[in-house]
Amino acid sequence: MTSTSQKTLYYVHDPMCSWCWAFKPTWQKVRAEIDNKVNYRYLLGGLAPDNNVPMGLETQNYIQANWEKIQQVVPGTEFNFDFWRFCEPRRSTYIACRAVICARKQQPRVEEHFIEAIQRAYYLEAKNPSNKNTLIGIAEKLGLGTKQFADDLTSPKVQKILDREITLSQSLGMTSFPSLKLLSGGVMSTIEIDYNNAQSIIAQIMT
Repeated sequence: MTSTSQKTLYYVHDPMCSWCWAFKPTWQKVRAEIDNKVNYRYLLGGLAPDNNVPMGLETQNYIQANWEKIQQVVPGTEFNFDFWRFCEPRRSTYIACRAVICARKQQPRVEEHFIEAIQRAYYLEAKNPSNKNTLIGIAEKLGLGTKQFADDLTSPKVQKILDREITLSQSLGMTSFPSLKLLSGGVMSTIEIDYNNAQSIIAQIMT
């Protein structure tokens, strides 16, 4: 039988993925249960490359409909639809992904807090994480050095780190978010996600 300490769980996500936001409460329960028992690693999957073109109305309507669907499938998930009234959305998430790497680079322990702060800004506060100023504001609130953060945000080195994480997630067959893969005894397996049942996920990991 494989020791749990020999297991590594890969969690592929994007900080601007609405399904990842819906999964957050269940993921927190999973993480609390496996903490100190199973190694886990976040991988940024990267939903949408950098893009300065305003999002088309058709895409806006599609994402809003997706938010409504999520609220039905995962009861209790909150979205602030004022985002679509007061922001100019762009189909661009790579900058938010790089921001997570920048936070990790300065203070690794801040990474998870930064992910949550991006999600809260986007889904609850109707702020646009595709905007550099939104991300710098989050960095400041979390006590990060804003000058270094801003410099890193456009750094080719940080982009290369993101590219590597995207490539790794794709090589693991993880092309939708959120996704979970478990490496155990040299064998990689897919963990089926149940957005409303942490125990079913924990059982798959700990078996």
